[in-house]
Amino acid sequence: MKISTILDYARGFAPAIDELVQLEEAGLDHVWVPEVYTFDSATAMGFIASRTKRLTIGSGIFPIYTRTPSLLAMTAAGLDELSEGRAVLGLGASGPQVIEGFHGVRFDAPVGRTSEIIDICRKIWAREVLEHDGEHYQMPLPDGLGKPLKIINHLRRDRIPIVVAALGPKSVEMTARKADGWLPVLFVPESAGDVWGAALDRGLNDRELDLAPLDIYAGGLVAIGDGMEGARNHMRHFTALYVGGMGARGKNFYNTVFAQAGFEKEAAQIQERYLSGKKEEAEAAVPDSFLEAANLCGSEGFVRDRIDAFRQAGVTTLNVNFAGRSAEERVAQCRALAEIVKG
Repeated sequence: MKISTILDYARGFAPAIDELVQLEEAGLDHVWVPEVYTFDSATAMGFIASRTKRLTIGSGIFPIYTRTPSLLAMTAAGLDELSEGRAVLGLGASGPQVIEGFHGVRFDAPVGRTSEIIDICRKIWAREVLEHDGEHYQMPLPDGLGKPLKIINHLRRDRIPIVVAALGPKSVEMTARKADGWLPVLFVPESAGDVWGAALDRGLNDRELDLAPLDIYAGGLVAIGDGMEGARNHMRHFTALYVGGMGARGKNFYNTVFAQAGFEKEAAQIQERYLSGKKEEAEAAVPDSFLEAANLCGSEGFVRDRIDAFRQAGVTTLNVNFAGRSAEERVAQCRALAEIVKG
């Protein structure tokens, strides 16, 4: 089992990278670089490649509507070269509020588009002459002056891992069938099968034969030590934001997943309170049982038990954040987790 984290540069980019270097030394294996309506991910990923030695560096995630499929493939290939084979292409749909509101691009057919993008990227990395006649993308365009081309560079790898952030059943099924990895959120090991099991089974039963077993990245907040249970409350804001505020009423993918995980009543309460401007009340409505099950906060024995639960649910990489008021405290938490996971 490996350890990944999401780059948090809210305190400033330079100190975040300095801390990331320390986390790598403490046992971190993989970093995801987020991209919402913020700085782009690719620029930061290139800089991280220059500052680290063994970290796998993933876009966490590139929204599929913000770049052409070919540019996604080119960007991943360039980062793979700069990092000497440590790049991961993380893809996701984002949501209509961001894609249509910030990018001005229609949010449509996310599953079909992602599926075609995976095919196109793999053709480009294999240095095939690019010809693709799909429902959503055509290369070359059939009614223009374009000609079939292949990428000029000889690439470091002809197969760069693709990890998809997926929540809905059709998206999860496609991910299990075609992608190298899956990046869920609001993952509770005991209920993951109820939420995603059928979709995963359909996809895995039809998984492309040349793919390795599906990597699953999931976890939560890490706070290892006696009396650290209260750290779980730091995740109330994140949970309420996603369950209550990430999307319109009636179309919030995170709210749907939370309800399917056994918290249907709480999902409705959180959304109602959050969208009414009662954010603190929304946070208070996040169930303690969810915070306990979805995070790694407590004594070493408790954390070991939760790691076993994640492992039994199919998780191959613990995707976590580290509790602490300082870089030293967060690095110490990473080291403690690595000692448990890797012995």
